[in-house]
Amino acid sequence: MKALSDFVKSGSQKMTADDLKLCIRQDSYLEALSDLLSPLNPSIILAEICADKCRFMDSKMKPLWLMYNPGAQEDMVGIIFKKGDDLRQDMLTLQMIQLMENLWKKEGLDLRYSGSSCLQQLLMLFNNERRSANLTPSRTHRMIPYGCLSTGNKMGLIEVVKNSDTIANIQRNSSNSAATAAFNKDALLNWLKSKNPEDKLDPAIEEFTLSCAGYCVATYVLGIGDRHNDNIMIRETGQLFHIDFGHFLGNFKRKLGINRERVPFILTYDFVHVIQQGRTNNSEKFERFREYCERAYKILCRNAMLFVNLFAMMKAAGLPELTSFKDIQYLKDSLALGKSEEEALKNFKVKFNEALRESWKTKVNWMMHSLAKDNRP
Repeated sequence: MKALSDFVKSGSQKMTADDLKLCIRQDSYLEALSDLLSPLNPSIILAEICADKCRFMDSKMKPLWLMYNPGAQEDMVGIIFKKGDDLRQDMLTLQMIQLMENLWKKEGLDLRYSGSSCLQQLLMLFNNERRSANLTPSRTHRMIPYGCLSTGNKMGLIEVVKNSDTIANIQRNSSNSAATAAFNKDALLNWLKSKNPEDKLDPAIEEFTLSCAGYCVATYVLGIGDRHNDNIMIRETGQLFHIDFGHFLGNFKRKLGINRERVPFILTYDFVHVIQQGRTNNSEKFERFREYCERAYKILCRNAMLFVNLFAMMKAAGLPELTSFKDIQYLKDSLALGKSEEEALKNFKVKFNEALRESWKTKVNWMMHSLAKDNRP
C-alpha cells in the first residue's frame, strides 16, 4: 500500500485512477493485497481486491481508496490507506468520541466516582457497556467512531463508512455552481428525502438531529479544527458524522494570518432546516435539539477530569498538537473545569447562540474551500 501511495504521488498531476488500477492488476500487487485479515476488524477477511473500484482521493495526501470482496460476507468492504498524516491523533479523537457516546448512554448514572482513579473510572465505564444497550434510542447520541489504525510513521488505515457522502458532494450535486452550492439550504433535506421516502423520512431526521447534537458538543469540547464541508459526512440513514481530525485542542487553521474557523462548532442553517423538517415555524423540534446539546454538554462537564487525565497520559506520546500541559488548557476551558454546572451551561448557551448566529461565516469558508477545490489543477 505504501508503494502504491508513493506511485500515485510520484505521478503528480498526470496520475489518473486508471493508472492506479493498472498497477494493482499486476500479479505482485494482486497477491500482496488479497487474502488478508482486515487490520481494522480481524473478523473480516479481505479476500479479493477489486481493482476496478479502487481509486485515489483528491485531497492533499492522495489517500488510496481500496475496495474488497470480503468472501463469505455479502457487502463489499472499503479501506483507505493514508500516508502523510499522523493518524494517532485521529485514533485518540475517535476514542474520545466513543467515550463520550458511552457517557451519554449512561446519562442516568452518576459516573463521578469519588476516590476512584482515572483508569478505574474508565474500567467501570466499559464494564457497564452491556447495561447501556437496553437504553431507549431517544437517550443516545448516534455517533459513528469509524475504524482508524496508525500502522507506521505518518501512515495508516481508515474504515470506509458505506452508504454515506460528504456535505460538499451533496451540496455540489444540487447546484450548478460551486460558489452557490454551500448556500443551498434545501440540499441536505432533499438528499435525505431521496434516500428515505415516505415513512422512512422522520426516523432519518431523528437520526440526523441526535447525531448532529452529539458532534456539535464533541467537536466543541475537543476543539476540532478544519471543519470544511468535505470533512463532515451523512449516512443515507440520516446519521451525521465528522472525519479527519488532524487539528484538535483549539489548533484552528489560519489562512494569510486570518482564522478560517470563527465559530465554536458547526451548526449551519441547512442543518437547522433538516432538524425543523423543512418548516421554519417548527421551533419545537429545534428547542428539543438545543436541549439534547445542553444535556450532552452537562454530562461531559461532570466527567471533565476523566478527559483531562486521559489527555495528560497521552502527552508523552508526542502527538503533533499534544506536547505539553499547556495544550490541555483548551480542554479545561471548554469543559469549564472548576466552575459550577450552572456557570458551565450558561457559557455553553453563549457558544451555542454564537455558532448559530455566525454560521454564515462557516458558509463563506465552505464556499472558498469548494472554489479552491474546483480550481485545483
